[in-house]
Amino acid sequence: MEISAKLVKELRERTGAGMMDCKKALQETGGDIEKAIDYLREKGLSKAAKKAGRAASEGIVDSYIHSNGKIGVLIEVNCETDFVAKTPEFKAFVRDLAMQVAAASPEYVSREEVPAEVVEKEKSILRAQALNEGKPEKIIEKMVEGRLEKFYKDVCLLEQPFIKDPDKAVRDVVNEMIAKLGENMVVKRFVRFEVGETTG
Repeated sequence: MEISAKLVKELRERTGAGMMDCKKALQETGGDIEKAIDYLREKGLSKAAKKAGRAASEGIVDSYIHSNGKIGVLIEVNCETDFVAKTPEFKAFVRDLAMQVAAASPEYVSREEVPAEVVEKEKSILRAQALNEGKPEKIIEKMVEGRLEKFYKDVCLLEQPFIKDPDKAVRDVVNEMIAKLGENMVVKRFVRFEVGETTG
């Protein structure tokens, strides 16, 4: 099975494992990224994943109010110890994530949180768009998958380009912080309020 460089890169970003190890893991698991993560963890090759299994039950809830008072964010980010939760680096990191939510307005933490019916609805819209553009049937599925990736980057916090360094996804920044502070970290939840916004 041919494994794309994009898939290898994504697995590498999510696990911190080496390029060849990532490629082998994807080949062994038929290109299934979640199974590949498990494969790397079983082999003890994933740095971030080694920490990902550890309980993150400490952490902080932070708030960010945009300077004009029109946008507010509450976010909970967990780590393993109260010691790390109290460090200036962790607090600054959580503040950056709160600012990210305020600026980029994600709806979910990760792609795994997006309900299946939302994904299916998006796929059918994207399929209809491709058909309306007169694209041949055989490339429509590839187009839908490509555009679905863009959808995830719009609505999922961890997939979004990081506002302070758009070359990195928020997930990469989380993994860097895990490596730097030596503890598992989990963005648990967030809520974003905007004046005049209707809910539901």
